[in-house]
Amino acid sequence: MFDEYTRPMKDKILNPFALWVSRYVSAGLMTIIALLFGIASAASVLLGQYSMALILWIINRILDGLDGQIARASRTQSDEGGYLDIVCDFIVYALIPVAISLQKGSRASYISTLFLLAAFYVNSATWMYLSALLEKRAAGAAAQNESTSVTISRGLIEGTETVLFYTLFLLFPRYYVFSASIMAALTVIGALLRTAKGYSILKNK
Repeated sequence: MFDEYTRPMKDKILNPFALWVSRYVSAGLMTIIALLFGIASAASVLLGQYSMALILWIINRILDGLDGQIARASRTQSDEGGYLDIVCDFIVYALIPVAISLQKGSRASYISTLFLLAAFYVNSATWMYLSALLEKRAAGAAAQNESTSVTISRGLIEGTETVLFYTLFLLFPRYYVFSASIMAALTVIGALLRTAKGYSILKNK
């Protein structure tokens, strides 16, 4: 929901650093490094080390923002790079809630995590296939001058909101069930709204 406002700010902040880092680290390698920090964050949760998990999660997000910047700075943007980036993001997005529910070990945490991951599953279908169809019709990211590899239609829960919610999960694990349920509900609402809008766009193009 707020990505169109936060993305330019993020790019402005990270771009100078990306220009320097691109001399030594490729975008693909940065994506993998970010993934490792995300996995380490989930592992820290399993150990009950939420403060460490939060630090590693924040590092993961910073490095994840850097890989695209590095690709643009070094003019090495590629479809395979964008593909690897989104796959790694989804791995981390799945691991952290699962780790929290396993660490807490309560029925409520299991149910809220199932609800959250199910919402992600449905939400992913609403934007990924829509993106593929828009790219097929030459109405995707390139046509709309977007910085992402493929066009990603807007929703209530986007990258910015995901970062905020996951930060809350790790900062206040006691309230995980409540915050995960809220995130899941908003994700479902956003998915329904996107489905209606996407159907209308495809029908009228």
